[in-house]
Amino acid sequence: MTKITVENIRNIALVGHGSSGKTTLSDRILIHKGLVNRQASVDDGTSICDFDEEEKAHKYSIESTLIHFEHAGRFFQWIDTPGYPDFINQSLGALRAVETAAVVIDAQAGIEVNTRRMFNEAEKEGVGRVIIFNRMDAENIDFAKLLASVRELWGNRCTLFTIPLGVGGDFKGVVSVLSPPEGGTEGALIDPEEAHQSLIESIVEVDEEATERYFEGIVPEGEELDRLLVKAVAAGSLIPIFCISAKNGTGLDELLDGLARCCLPPTELLRKATDENGQEVEVKPDPAGPLVAQVFKTRIDPFVQKLSFLRIFSGTLKTDEAVQVPGARKPVKIGQLLRFQADEKEEIASAGPGEIVAVAKVAELKTGMTIGPWTMPPIPFPTPMVGLAVSPKSRGDEAKLSGALQKIVEEDATFRLDRDPQTKELVMTGMSELHLQIIQERLKRRDKVEVVTKEPKIPYRETVQGTAEGSYRHKKQTGGRGQFGEVHIRMMPFPQGTDPEEFCTPERFPQMKEFHYDPETNFVWVDSIVGGVIPGNFLPAVEKGFKERMARGVIAGYQVVNVCVDVFYGKHHPVDSSETAFKTAASMAFRNVFQQAQPALLEPIVKMEITVPADKLGDINSDLSTRRGRVLGTDAAGGGMMIVRAEVPLAEVTTYARTLSSITGGQGSYTMEFSHYDVVPAHVQQEIIKKAQLEEEEEE
Repeated sequence: MTKITVENIRNIALVGHGSSGKTTLSDRILIHKGLVNRQASVDDGTSICDFDEEEKAHKYSIESTLIHFEHAGRFFQWIDTPGYPDFINQSLGALRAVETAAVVIDAQAGIEVNTRRMFNEAEKEGVGRVIIFNRMDAENIDFAKLLASVRELWGNRCTLFTIPLGVGGDFKGVVSVLSPPEGGTEGALIDPEEAHQSLIESIVEVDEEATERYFEGIVPEGEELDRLLVKAVAAGSLIPIFCISAKNGTGLDELLDGLARCCLPPTELLRKATDENGQEVEVKPDPAGPLVAQVFKTRIDPFVQKLSFLRIFSGTLKTDEAVQVPGARKPVKIGQLLRFQADEKEEIASAGPGEIVAVAKVAELKTGMTIGPWTMPPIPFPTPMVGLAVSPKSRGDEAKLSGALQKIVEEDATFRLDRDPQTKELVMTGMSELHLQIIQERLKRRDKVEVVTKEPKIPYRETVQGTAEGSYRHKKQTGGRGQFGEVHIRMMPFPQGTDPEEFCTPERFPQMKEFHYDPETNFVWVDSIVGGVIPGNFLPAVEKGFKERMARGVIAGYQVVNVCVDVFYGKHHPVDSSETAFKTAASMAFRNVFQQAQPALLEPIVKMEITVPADKLGDINSDLSTRRGRVLGTDAAGGGMMIVRAEVPLAEVTTYARTLSSITGGQGSYTMEFSHYDVVPAHVQQEIIKKAQLEEEEEE
């Protein structure tokens, strides 16, 4: 085995749209290199890199898979990533671990939605990029149109590195553009000599001196050419294009030769971190430097338990070494160091800069976390949007389900688990319905727990818009000591953001002795009791009655917020009054007066940024208007895409992913975050109240 050094490592993430052949290519490389002695097929469920049961069943990648191999004196660490945006957390994590992204395009299908997205994500991450035209042996390929579409979207920096000899059934090989042969180019779709000159010009543009020498007739060769080539890819001024058929291996050797020459070594990409003093520092790939490594992927293996995949940026990590981990009081011991080949693992003694390894059973490690004294930037995972309320199918499996879902939270940075304090539902949130479906399958297979799901309840709130006054007398005589308590209150709105000190003044409440404020519900109650008509020892029970009623709701069973209550009168009995009696009287007085004070429902409003093709802008705006949405503006996103900014009631967009996909043919994406609460229109409010009443009757 070639000695692994920083200079000869090449880390590549294979990204692109689903079903473009990324996993087939990864499998083919392992077979081609003699590392696996069997045939493999995604369609037959025998893929080497798609080894999870869910992947075999669905015939597409769900997790990223790491393989390694040697070629042309280089040590390749190659990460095959899922192509569906539902599992983008795996792709984004992989981009952090590499210096080069290989964007795979199905030559027959052309540029698809996730092709564009992953190209842009690679650009944001600052890694070099190459493009692979796969399935050149497929039917109905218009190569000229394919090449033109790539250059129209990403510019003429996209330059052919290999030229196909025929397409479809006539695809018989490729010609190297960097070193074109004198003969054997029959059937080449583009003149190799012209392409060679264009490629050399793209390479030398990255260096002024090389450009001057080139125009003087001095063409770079050998090590200088390779140095300029890597520099151009690193700068993004050159994006090499390779043509292959992963299925039959045509063009594979030329692809690997080209990648060995043009992909970035760890020394070529400048990484930055934050030191102990909050200062930005350069992370140099020095084996003797401070240890800096980042967890880019977590996997819960049923045999090894928790696996944390690390990219080492600086320093050397050794087996049984104690390392610094954020949040840990003392250094954490790293046990075994593992190098993975798909699902096979081998133990190694140490790993240095540029290497990708895994450690097992370190509970403190989480995806995105940095090991060492410095902190790498967080990995930019998107916020999950699609939620489902989840409960175990079998009673008694609550604890089992909770533990299983916590495993998913650790593995998947785009999966969130919340228990809504208002609705009491356990809500799991993911990237899409497909994402959540796969998670349910994994729960059933790996953790042996089945679940029942439903659309989560919308966390509405209740409030008042007017002022009212009233009372309630709680009187009960059942033999022996009775119950008696009477409470008189005034109720009014207390708008969000109001300062209680400025609101509770003697001008507004002439008899006020003190006020109490609950910031969580924005609730104020004012004590204006005079003459001890409600003894002071019963006032805490009055407050408790208010708060219990607020938690239960009045008109539809939702939390009451933004209300002020002035307790100004009451009555008590020297024998029959009790805390229980006054708590009940306060709760009922609150309910009665609330219903007279123009009660209203508040609904959560979310901010959305929706990215869509420009020609679908009108359709999106029309759809948002039917959802009671308000468009705030639009911005160009480049590549023929537009961003629509809008505010929409959450209740109207719980299944928006489905609609957006339908309108845009799968090319749209969106982000969503909570903005504020607003009053529900009267006609919608009546429907919500009616539905809540029916649900309450069914429960009874």
